Amino acid sequence: MNNLSTTLHDKVHNWMNMIGFRLNSSDTNNQSKTVTKHYFFETFNCLEKVKTDEPGKAKFMCFDTYGETLKIRSLSDLQTAFYDNISQLK
Repeated sequence: MNNLSTTLHDKVHNWMNMIGFRLNSSDTNNQSKTVTKHYFFETFNCLEKVKTDEPGKAKFMCFDTYGETLKIRSLSDLQTAFYDNISQLK
C-alpha cells in the first residue's frame, strides 16, 4: 500500500511548483551540512533550510508585508501568508 502521508517539504514544493515560484539562490554550509534556498514569487519571499541528510525535515520561513518573519508549520500557514501578501499588491 502506498504511503499516504507526505512531509511538509513535499506539500510545500508541490504547491510552490503549481503557483510558479522561482529559486533565487541556494547556499550550502558544508560544516553544518545545511542548504538554505531562497524562493520568490512577485513580492513574496520564502526561505527553506534543510539538512542534506534529512531532506524531509525542512524548515520554512517567509516574510509578511511589514518584513516580519513567519515560521511555516503547515502548508496552510504558507498559503495564508502568500495570499495576504498578494492581496495587498495594487
